[in-house]
Amino acid sequence: MTAYIALLRAVNVGGTGKLPMSELTAMCEAAGFEEVKTHIASGNVVFVSDLSEAQVRKALEERLAAYAGKPVGVVVRTASEMAAVLNANPFPDAKPNFTVAIFLNGKPAGDALETLRNRAEDEEVRLGKREIYVSYGSGMGRSKLAIPAAKEGTARNMNTIAKLARMAADRE
Repeated sequence: MTAYIALLRAVNVGGTGKLPMSELTAMCEAAGFEEVKTHIASGNVVFVSDLSEAQVRKALEERLAAYAGKPVGVVVRTASEMAAVLNANPFPDAKPNFTVAIFLNGKPAGDALETLRNRAEDEEVRLGKREIYVSYGSGMGRSKLAIPAAKEGTARNMNTIAKLARMAADRE
């Protein structure tokens, strides 16, 4: 069995995509996932499964679309991949709650850094394997930074990533 973390895009954020975490848990259990546990109400779920990453993603996307009546973006990482994202953070000295990894389902576009708009002087952006790392020097709330390459991604701050990595490691 593999420990996975599924990150849902635009769930319970800013009044969009309302999904009780009890419903998400039930969907995961109906898909045959085991040891299911959610973390905060923004669409983070950890579980174990014998399925491949692609199969896990497909199973969740199908159930979420049936529930929401529209597609819901899902990004999946294994426990070791989530730990690697945390360890690869290029901004280790930045505030963890002001630093995010934007999770993508594929490699960031080659022109991802060239297409940035409205970047403030205290904001830094670096590319990862299937992530875009952002350090928001003054915080995300005031940022005007636009990252077109992140359109289909979902961001989590370093505190959340650390917690999810620990939760998944406990299931391996």
